[in-house]
Amino acid sequence: MASTEPDRADILTPIKWPLRLTLWGMAAERITRAFWPLWSVLIAALAMLMLGVQDLVAVEWVWAGAAVFAGGALWALWYGVRRLHWPRRAEAVARLDGTMRGNPIQAAMDDQAVGAGDMGSHAVWVAHQARMRARLARARAVEPDLKVSRADPFALRYVALLALLVALVFGSFLRVSSVTAMGPSGPDLAAGPAWEGWMEPPGYTRMPAVYLNDITAPGIDVPEGAQITLRMYGEVGALSVEESVSGRPLENEEQAQETAQEFAVVRSGRLAVEGPGGRAWEIAMTPDAAPSVAREGEIEVSYEGEAQIPFTARDDYGVVAGTARITLALDEVDRRYGLEIAPEERAAIEVPLPMPIAGDRAEFTETLVGNFSEHPWANLPVRLNLTVQDEAGQTGEDAGEVITLPGRRFFDPLAAALIEQRRALLWNRENADDISQILRAVRHRPDDIFRSAVHYLRMRTILARLEDFEAQGMTPEQQDELAQAMWDLALILEEGDLADALERLQRAQDRLTEAMKNGASEEEIAELMQELREATDDYLRQLSRQQQQNPDQNQDMAQSQNSMEMSQNDLQRMMDRIQELMEQGRMAEAQEALEQLRQMMENMQVTQGQGQGQSPGEQAMDGLAETLRDQQGLSDEAFRDLQEQFNPGQQGQNGQQGQQQGQNQGQQGQQGQGREGQQGRDGEGQRQGMGQGSGQQPGQGQQGRGGEQSLEQDLADRQQALRDELNRQQQNLPGAGTEPGEAAREALRRAEEAMEGAEEALRQDDLPGAIDDQSQAMEALREGMRNLGEALAQQGQQQNQGAQGQAQGTNPGQQRDPLGRNAGSNGQLGTDETMLQGEDVYRRARELLDEIRRRSGEGERPEEELEYLERLLERF
Repeated sequence: MASTEPDRADILTPIKWPLRLTLWGMAAERITRAFWPLWSVLIAALAMLMLGVQDLVAVEWVWAGAAVFAGGALWALWYGVRRLHWPRRAEAVARLDGTMRGNPIQAAMDDQAVGAGDMGSHAVWVAHQARMRARLARARAVEPDLKVSRADPFALRYVALLALLVALVFGSFLRVSSVTAMGPSGPDLAAGPAWEGWMEPPGYTRMPAVYLNDITAPGIDVPEGAQITLRMYGEVGALSVEESVSGRPLENEEQAQETAQEFAVVRSGRLAVEGPGGRAWEIAMTPDAAPSVAREGEIEVSYEGEAQIPFTARDDYGVVAGTARITLALDEVDRRYGLEIAPEERAAIEVPLPMPIAGDRAEFTETLVGNFSEHPWANLPVRLNLTVQDEAGQTGEDAGEVITLPGRRFFDPLAAALIEQRRALLWNRENADDISQILRAVRHRPDDIFRSAVHYLRMRTILARLEDFEAQGMTPEQQDELAQAMWDLALILEEGDLADALERLQRAQDRLTEAMKNGASEEEIAELMQELREATDDYLRQLSRQQQQNPDQNQDMAQSQNSMEMSQNDLQRMMDRIQELMEQGRMAEAQEALEQLRQMMENMQVTQGQGQGQSPGEQAMDGLAETLRDQQGLSDEAFRDLQEQFNPGQQGQNGQQGQQQGQNQGQQGQQGQGREGQQGRDGEGQRQGMGQGSGQQPGQGQQGRGGEQSLEQDLADRQQALRDELNRQQQNLPGAGTEPGEAAREALRRAEEAMEGAEEALRQDDLPGAIDDQSQAMEALREGMRNLGEALAQQGQQQNQGAQGQAQGTNPGQQRDPLGRNAGSNGQLGTDETMLQGEDVYRRARELLDEIRRRSGEGERPEEELEYLERLLERF
C-alpha cells in the first residue's frame, strides 16, 4: 500500500484553526496557573498606592512595604517560570481529538493492521476512514480552563482584585505618584531639607485641622487629644523634632530625626522643628473637661403617677448619653408594718436620660419622663443618681439626692389599703401571712365596704390565691401575678363609676366651700381649684361613657326646647371665674357661682349632636363624617396589630392607652348607631353593625363574629361593610350637576377604590399595604366632604333646622361634639376654639413634647413609628 504521509497532512488541514486555538488556550491555561501569584502581588501593590496608604504611614513603613512587595513579586516570577511548560502541538491534537466521539483525528491517521489484502476488509476500512474524516469538519476549538482554585484554595487572587476595585471607587491613579516624593532624591535634594506638619483636633470637637507651616505665631491653643503629624524631606538627620507635649520618651537622637512622626497632645509644652527652615511653638493645651449633670426644679407627678424629673447637663463639647440610676434608700424608709422586715434584693432602676435630638448638647435642660407607679419602691425614699458621658469617654455624676419615688396616689381608702398590702407583698414574700389576715379583716363586712359584688369577688379570689401560694411556697412569678391582680383591682376601686365620680366632684366642691368660709390662702385656693377641675373632668368622662352606653335614655331631654347647652370651654370659664373671685376676696359671689356650677353639674347630660329633621345634605355630611370615623377606627386597629407583630410586648406596656383608644372608638361607633336610628335611612342595620364593630377591641366578644376568625379577616369583613355603606351613600348624594358636587363624587369613588384595596390587603395579611390604602381612603373622604360642603353652600342649604343653642337640628357648621366644639362646615373633625387658657397651654405642650421624646427613645418601637416621631421633634 502506498505511503499515507501526504494524506496525514491533508487530514489536519480542515482542523487547522480549531487546533491552533486549542494550542493557544492551553498556553493561556499554563501561563495563568503559573503566574497568578505574580499578578496578584502587582494588583495588591497598585491598589495600596491608589488608596494613598503611603501618605498615611511613616516613610520607613513605605520602604518596608515596598521591599515586601518586591520580594513577593520576585518569588512569584521565579515560581511562574519554574512552573511554566509550553504546550506542544501533539498535546493540542490529543486534547482536540478527545473532545470528539470516536477520536476521529487518530482514527484518520491510522493504517489498516490486518486484512489489508482482503478486498472486503479494505472496503470497510475505507468507509471507516471516510466517516472519521467527515467528523473532522465538525471540530471546534477546546475552551481553556483558566480556573486556579485548586492552586489558590484561599482565593488570595480575589482579595487582590477586590482591593483594586475599592481603589478604583475610592482612590485615584494620581495618588500613585506621591510615592516618588518620599526619599532623599530628586528636587528635594536640590532644594535642601523641608518639612510639613498638621494638627488635627479630635473629631467630637468639630474644630478644623491646622496646617502648621502656615502658623507663624509663637503660641498655639490645642485641644486635648489633638493629633500632630510631621513629615521631614531631604537628607535624613538634617531636621529633627523637639517636643514635650506628648509625654513620649526620646531615648536617642535618631528618634528625634525620624522623617515621619505622629503623636497626641496630652499636656502643654514646646514643639519645635530644629534645622534649616525650622520653627517652634509654645503649645497651650486646652483640657477636655468632664461633663456635669444636676437635677433642676421640682419633680411634677401627674394624677396617673407619671413623673417629670427635670435635669441640666453640661460639657465643653457635648454630652452624648446619660443614665438615671434609682436605688432604694433603706435608711430613710419608715420601717413599720409590712416594711419592718428586710426587703428582697431587687436590681436598681436604670433609665436612659433623654438627649436633645437636634441642637447643641454643650448645655441643655431636659426632663426625664417615666411612670414608676407599679414598682415596689413607688412612694418610698430612693436615691437618685444621674450620670452623663461625653464622646471622649469621660463621665460626670451628680452628688445624688434622696427623693420619694414618684408614683400614683390612691385616695379611695379601700384602694389605698390594697396598694399598701401590695407593696408589703413585693417588699418581701414573708409578709404573705400578715397580708392575708389584713385582707380578711377588710372583707369582713362587704356590704359596708364594697360598692359592687364584682369587687368583692375579685378581692376574695386574690385572697384565696394568696393563701394557696403561701402554703405551697410562693415563687417570684406568683408574687408578680398577685401584685398585678391587686393593682388592677385598686385601679377599679379608685376610678369607680359615675356615682363615685359625682361623689368626688361633690367632695371637691364641699372642700372649696369650706375654704371660702375659712379664708384660705391663694396656694390653697389654687390647689382646691385644680382638684375641682380634675374631679369635673372625671365626672364628665364617666357621664359621657354612661350616656353613650344608653343613648335612648336622653331622647326626652334632647327634644326639650328649654334645655341649655354648655361646652367644655364654658365650664372652664366658670371655674376660672370662681378662682378669680376667690383670689379677689369676693367670697359671696364666688360661693354663689360655685352653687350654680353644682346645680348644673348635677343636672347635666352630655349630648352627642344628633340631628332631627335634617336636610338631605346634612344627612349626607353626617353619614360621611361617621364613615370617616369608622375608617379611622379600622386603621387604628390595623396599626396596633402591626405594632404587635413588630413588638409583641408593646401592647402590654401600653395597655391603658390601648383601652382608652378602644373606648373612644366605641363611643364613635355608638354615635353612628344613634345617627342612623334617627335618620331612618335604608341600610340601618348595616350602619349599626359597622358602628359596633369599630367600637370594640379584638377579642372582646363582638356579636355576629366567628370566634375562629383571625383579626385580619375580621378587619377585612368590616372594611367590606364600610365600603358597601359608602357605596350606598353615594347613590343619593346631593349637589349633582355642580362642580363641587362632581368633585365630591370623584373623591368618594377614589375612597371606595382605596377601601377595596385595603380589604384585599387585609385578606392577604398585608397590614402595611392595608394601612396605606386606608390612609388614602380617609384622605379621599376628607376631600369629598370638603367638596360636598362647598356644594351645599352654593345651593344655600346651610340653615338651622332646630332651636338655637341646641346641638340637634343644626347645619353641619353648627353641630358640636360631646365637648361642645364645632365640627366645622366642611367635614373637618377639629376646632379652632381655645381648649386651654393661660399657663395650661404651655404645660400641656410641654407634656406632649416630653411624651414624644420618651417614645422616640424606645428603640423597640417599629422603625416607621420612630421616623415619624423624629419628624415631629424636628418640626416642633
